[in-house]
Amino acid sequence: MIAHVRGVVTQAGDDRVVLDVAGVGLELLVPNRVAVRAAADVGDECSLLTHLHVRDDALQLFGFETPRERAFFLQLIAVSGVGPKVALAILSAYPVADLELAALQDDHKRFESIPGIGRKLAQRLVVELKDRIVPEGEPSARGGPATGAPADDLVAARSALVNLGLSYAEADAALKGAPAGASVEELVRHALSKASGQ
Repeated sequence: MIAHVRGVVTQAGDDRVVLDVAGVGLELLVPNRVAVRAAADVGDECSLLTHLHVRDDALQLFGFETPRERAFFLQLIAVSGVGPKVALAILSAYPVADLELAALQDDHKRFESIPGIGRKLAQRLVVELKDRIVPEGEPSARGGPATGAPADDLVAARSALVNLGLSYAEADAALKGAPAGASVEELVRHALSKASGQ
């Protein structure tokens, strides 16, 4: 898993940034505001948190400025009907704090205002996100599994388990009791072992 990259910005525009990392140009898909800031920093060094999205036909690297932004992206792609490009469009439309508040307040109209998001998907986003959002300053996730692992690792592990076919509820149940400080891979192994009854 690629957790972050640091390199010199060589290109930036729309929804992508190219970083020169030790002579290799890495293209990262990013929220629009990240691309705008990077475009002003061409030639300067930049560091971004990342998520590597694996598909049958492609590997896509997504970049984020903050752990909160990456965590919200992972929550979005775990929602049925939301792929990484739609999640990126959502993050490009509003700051994470506004999106979290919209979900917590059942404000599906905020999501509907984003191009490509219809009423049904907006309502699904609100329903699936509201119990998993941790407002800033709160120590633990509302309704999330009780473990000692960092929130970002739990979100990534839950997303991986959902991609492997578990429901959100099954993933949460399987993650309960995971060892404190476990990595994403260890959390997934623990959950799969628990889910299979071993």
